[in-house]
Amino acid sequence: MSVLRVVEPGPVSPDPVVARLDHLLVEMADWVRHCLEGLDEVADGHRVDRIARLEQLRAATAAVQAAECVRFAQSQVEAQLAAGVHPRRMGRGIGDQIGLACHVSPHTGSRRLATARALWFDLPHTYALLTAGKISERVAEIVVAETRHLNRQTRRVVDADIAQAEIGSLGVRQAEALARRIAYQADRHAYLTRGKTERANRCVTVRPAPDTMSYLTGFLPVEQGVACYAALNQATDTAVAAGDPRSRGQIMADTFVVRLTGQSTADDVDVEVHLTMPLAGLLDPDNHTPATLAGHGPVPADLARHLIHTTQGRVWWRRLFTAPTGHIVGGDPTRRRYTGWLARLITLRDQTCRDPYCDAPIRHLDHIRPYRDNGPTTLTNGRGVCARGNHVRDMPGWHIDTIHPGTRQESQPHTTITRTPTGHTYQSRAPDPP
Repeated sequence: MSVLRVVEPGPVSPDPVVARLDHLLVEMADWVRHCLEGLDEVADGHRVDRIARLEQLRAATAAVQAAECVRFAQSQVEAQLAAGVHPRRMGRGIGDQIGLACHVSPHTGSRRLATARALWFDLPHTYALLTAGKISERVAEIVVAETRHLNRQTRRVVDADIAQAEIGSLGVRQAEALARRIAYQADRHAYLTRGKTERANRCVTVRPAPDTMSYLTGFLPVEQGVACYAALNQATDTAVAAGDPRSRGQIMADTFVVRLTGQSTADDVDVEVHLTMPLAGLLDPDNHTPATLAGHGPVPADLARHLIHTTQGRVWWRRLFTAPTGHIVGGDPTRRRYTGWLARLITLRDQTCRDPYCDAPIRHLDHIRPYRDNGPTTLTNGRGVCARGNHVRDMPGWHIDTIHPGTRQESQPHTTITRTPTGHTYQSRAPDPP
């Protein structure tokens, strides 16, 4: 069995650490190739040793990355101070740059930075265990989370107690229980205060799931969550006793929808389906171009038609025609703000925040070339972003440019490039239309 080399040697970095890591990446890619091609026959005992060492290496790598995140953040704050950034904006964009480097969302990048800071400044024993590969990155994150309500002095004491309790010998759930118990015993009042404070963060979120499903999640106080589940469970018991042929899971899910929406049945939802399709496909009754369901993403054409034909709720069916190359066209350059169908076109084109690796919902419609710099209010100069992405781009050293406008003359979708204060660049393409 042969495979392509997945990591090719690139230009040698002037940083010796980066150059060494690049060499290691190529070496590990060759190692994978040897395994896939059966060129490395060893005893199973040796393979188990390799697996164990690689797990340790994974933890140690996380520890090194955490150190680099902290030092990077310190340097960036110094640069922002020198640039005269307002104190309220100090630190903005640091987690975003970490997220871009790690190919994760800005929110995740900021969370990683917060974890790194906690390990570096407040949890030296946990950090040492992570560096030595004696605990996983997941366990280290748990210790950070379970001690976040403690002041620095108490947190260091708890950190030492957790390490002394040999947390590295425990499974993830046992480690979480241990950290929570020791943190609670160290400061019961702070633990209870934390619980009361967290209630202010209650919320409901929705995100796509595989196979045209979705996750609707409520982050609720424990007594409210238990009460909601108990009510659904009681309704399910009643329906089962009455001979309802649906499974318990189906009954509970349908009851959940009915009680939230006030509909008579779960299927009778108000549907708005946006179908982005090539003009030629409009005339073909057997066209199977996927639809884009607002707030979810692509769904099969058959399912979209089923939703429209079977629901007893209100139905909106909108067709957006595309240029011959397949990209949405249209816009109104005369307005100061993106409104009406121009705003809807950008939102449908981009679907989620256009910052690289950020999948947050679109909250702002941003001028790529700023309006204050005579940037036009057009489809090609607009992008949908989250609130964070719109604010970060105004920090010193951030630049965004359009490299492919996505017009009918081009075969490329709308593409932008983001340049960070360190000079790194990241591309963002609009999702491919049907």
